[in-house]
Amino acid sequence: MRRRLARALARPLTLVAAGTVIPLASAAPVAADSIVVGGFPVDVSQSPYTVALSSRDRFGGTRAGQFCGGVAVGRTTVLTAAHCMDREVLGASPERVRDLKVIAGRTELLSASGQEVAVRKVWVNPDYDGETNSGDFAVLSLAEPLPAASVIGMAGSGDTAYRAGTPATVYGWGDTTGSGSYAGSLHGSRVRVQPDALCEKAYSGGSNGTYRAETMLCAGEGGRGPGRLPGDSGGRWSPRGGL
Repeated sequence: MRRRLARALARPLTLVAAGTVIPLASAAPVAADSIVVGGFPVDVSQSPYTVALSSRDRFGGTRAGQFCGGVAVGRTTVLTAAHCMDREVLGASPERVRDLKVIAGRTELLSASGQEVAVRKVWVNPDYDGETNSGDFAVLSLAEPLPAASVIGMAGSGDTAYRAGTPATVYGWGDTTGSGSYAGSLHGSRVRVQPDALCEKAYSGGSNGTYRAETMLCAGEGGRGPGRLPGDSGGRWSPRGGL
C-alpha cells in the first residue's frame, strides 16, 4: 500500500476527461478492500459511472460485500482491475463466486438506492503481469443493462487527460485514514497526473512493481495529501472540469 510517493496510482483506476474514460494500469500493488485517504464525501450523481464490486458470501454484509471498484464503459460492461479477480483476493476463481455483483447508482453502500446487477462473465487480460502490474485490467459482463446515464466512453491514445499536471479526482469506497477506517459512502480525493520520470523512479522494480510509461499512468499530489488505498482498485478518477 504505497500511501506516499506522489500518490502514484495503486492499481488501475480510470481517468475521465471531456466525457471520456481512460483505463489506467498502475505500478503499485494494493490489497483489494480499501479507499481514498484524506478524501471528501461525494454523491454518486457526481460520478455515476463509478460502481462497487460486491460479494457478500466472500466479504460479508457489513459494507454490502464491497471489495473493489469499477467503471461502467457500456450498459452491460464494467472495467475493473485484473487483480480484483485474483484467486488470492476472492478465495476462488471468479466463476465460482456465485454472488459476484456490481452495485451502481449508490452513494451509501448499505442504502437501497441504485441497483445490484449480477456479473454474467469475467474476462481477465491474459497479458496481465502480476510482477510489474502491467495490463492490470479486467472486463465484467453484466446480466442486466445499467441506465444509459451510468455509462461513459473510452478515451483514445494521446488524449489530453494523460498530460502531466492534469488535475483529477479519484473516487472509491474504503479506508479513509490508512489505518483500517473503512467508509460506507463514496469518497473523492484530488490528485494530479505525475511525470513519467517521477513514476519510473518511484516504481523501479521489486515489491513496488515496475512503472511502464507505455501502459501506465500515475497521479498524486507530491509528498503528502490524500490518495488511494485498497478497495479503490478498479475505480475511476476524473480530471476536474473534464465532465
